[in-house]
Amino acid sequence: MTLPIGSYVVEISTGRVGTVMGHEGPYVQVRPLGGGREWDVEPEEVREATTSERLSAATAHANARSRGEVP
Repeated sequence: MTLPIGSYVVEISTGRVGTVMGHEGPYVQVRPLGGGREWDVEPEEVREATTSERLSAATAHANARSRGEVP
């Protein structure tokens, strides 16, 4: 299954939540919520994020930003 660009996904092994930015060769390119450096993941290592996972990651990023930990 090819995940569409803009989909919210979870990397199964790490629990990182991000947005699909593209597909390069055999990899899915994922960017963390709130921006940052993309990383490549094999398609079988990601799944669609639940609404709860997406909201939790967005809240964690907003809290980190308010503490000055991320730009």
